[in-house]
Amino acid sequence: MATYFEVRIADEHRDYAAQAAQAALDLLDTMESHLSRFRPSSSLAQIARLAPNETMRLSEPAFACLEIAKKMELATLGGFSATAAAKQSQTSAPQWHLLPDELAIECDSGQLQFDLGAIGKGFALDRMGELLCSWDCPSFLLVAGGSSILAGSAPKNAAGWSCGLGDDDAPERYLLGHASLSGSGLAVKGNHILDPRNGLPVTRQNRAWALADTAAESDALSTAAMVLSEPELENVVAEDRSWLIFLESDQGARAIGMRALPPRA
Repeated sequence: MATYFEVRIADEHRDYAAQAAQAALDLLDTMESHLSRFRPSSSLAQIARLAPNETMRLSEPAFACLEIAKKMELATLGGFSATAAAKQSQTSAPQWHLLPDELAIECDSGQLQFDLGAIGKGFALDRMGELLCSWDCPSFLLVAGGSSILAGSAPKNAAGWSCGLGDDDAPERYLLGHASLSGSGLAVKGNHILDPRNGLPVTRQNRAWALADTAAESDALSTAAMVLSEPELENVVAEDRSWLIFLESDQGARAIGMRALPPRA
């Protein structure tokens, strides 16, 4: 997934926490093998070879991640799409649908050029969080590249995990528990975020963040926040009270949504 991952576990014996953290990182390697478009044996690489009307059975992680991706594409009015880059090489966006009973995907039209970079890290964090809970390590903080954060239960005697909007020394910090915070922006990689509707780089926002219950949702939502207009974003978050979007401004980050702000750190 071309970034670094951190696992922090609180309120556990050091040796046991280290074993649990290693198990979570091992699971990350497994997720990479299923979701990377750069591995020829992955489900994603094989999907790209499907012709219209052809179907393919998927691994469970690939199916689950694409299921969330389809949900987020609909929920964000197309602001997020797992095939955003396809419009650069195809005249129209490829169409596809999932077959839940068969754990399969069917190509309806075009070439299915999936890139899960805007949701794959979050999906992996969610799966790692589930694994840590199964190890009875519910108090954790998982970080992917500094742009995706998943917080479990707060450490003992703390109101939450201190997480900032931006860099480690960001002035706007919140105490997170059972929530995910993701950020998208143009400062590091330049105009790399594409508008799925036309395939062009977006320039509407410099930076945006999203707060949600799961990391897959917050990842996709922060990407959509870079694409959609403010009226469109207001419509998106009005449909789900568990979502909150922060847009960068000269006065700081402005929140859009009905979800209550977490406590300030």
